[in-house]
Amino acid sequence: MSPERSESSRKRLEPETIDAGDHRGANGGRASARLSGLTIFLPSYNEEGNVERVVRGFLAEAPNVADDFEIVVIDDGSGDRTAEIAERLAAENPRVRLVRHGVNRGYGCAMATGFKTARQPYVLLCDGDGQFDPVDMRLLTSRIGDYDVVIGRRARRADHLMRRFNGRAWTILSRLLFGLTITDMDCGFKLFRREIVADLELHASGAMVTTELMARLAGRKARIGEIDVTHLPRIAGVQGGNSPSVIIGAFRDLFSLYWELKRARYGNSTRDN
Repeated sequence: MSPERSESSRKRLEPETIDAGDHRGANGGRASARLSGLTIFLPSYNEEGNVERVVRGFLAEAPNVADDFEIVVIDDGSGDRTAEIAERLAAENPRVRLVRHGVNRGYGCAMATGFKTARQPYVLLCDGDGQFDPVDMRLLTSRIGDYDVVIGRRARRADHLMRRFNGRAWTILSRLLFGLTITDMDCGFKLFRREIVADLELHASGAMVTTELMARLAGRKARIGEIDVTHLPRIAGVQGGNSPSVIIGAFRDLFSLYWELKRARYGNSTRDN
């Protein structure tokens, strides 16, 4: 493949940074802020202290951005009352659904389940830990008219220093290995057109999945935009993303999937050189 063609492909796949103060889309027209239908799915593991507050927050805000919507709690084998609380919320409101994993299968499997069970034409991924403001959905939905994916970027990450350092280091490593230009790889607040993710096969079960997801989307030449969103402190539950087992698993997935993800990122170009 020629250098000119390679450079052209890279430019088409780079995410566009969206100015939160500019309400015009990438084509110069005003993007619609209201969606015909939206699935909001919440990967949750031992989030009994957060799940009700998070679900009720999205129930209050979703009518402002979508004509029809559903909220799906993906309980990833929690050992606490997460599923019990979500089941009660689902019984109270038909817009709430609970999908349960019998055992803890990891964040990647919870994400894959969310994509497969979504019923609406647009799909919002939001971590179930309560660290994202439902009001910020408006920032993403108002721009999806010009993109296939709009991803949040935590302007001021409300985590302790080591978690911020590890997140930044992982993003840099992912960018270097896979040619991605996303600035906040693991932000758990992303909006997708369902058709771009409906048949997507994800193999990583843990923290590596966000890199895999974005590499596969880039390989499909998805139009990706990034926009700053609010990040809130966790007020209940325990963060598990920095545990040694999670980190080791992420690196294991990273190396085992490296060549496959390179092919997903650049299509057949790795075999043309």
